[in-house]
Amino acid sequence: MAKIKLTKNELKKQKEALKRYTRYLPTLELKKTQLVAEIRQISQQIEKIRGEIERFEKEIFQWVDVFGEDIDISELFSLEEVVTTSGNIAGIDIEIFEKVVFKDVEYDLFETPLWVDKGIEACKEKIRLQLKIKTLKEQIALLQEELRITVQRINLFDKVK
Repeated sequence: MAKIKLTKNELKKQKEALKRYTRYLPTLELKKTQLVAEIRQISQQIEKIRGEIERFEKEIFQWVDVFGEDIDISELFSLEEVVTTSGNIAGIDIEIFEKVVFKDVEYDLFETPLWVDKGIEACKEKIRLQLKIKTLKEQIALLQEELRITVQRINLFDKVK
């Protein structure tokens, strides 16, 4: 431990350092707690969505044999835009997934098989879920980076103490 001078100026300096420490450290620890909780919650959301995708794929697998016909469903719709809003978690700006907008291509209902409508909807739903997972992973990356910085600051305050 560093040797402290026994002067009025050093006493004032030490009191100010203690004041800063008692003021900022609880805030940083609270931020760390919030970030850890948010990361855990978003991870649970990702696992829930992955479970939805697995159930969805099992459901689709039952009628996947009809996809053997020579029709390219991906030509019947296209991804127009991914709508996100800006949110704030513990002082960090993040993108929050809202919805996906698809552009449908007109096709002749009499010339296409009956399963095409359901196939298009299934593809759109899977794309929507995958994009939601992508957005959540980006949120986790931002929050983890902020958590790393916050932990560094807490450690710095502990060392200064």
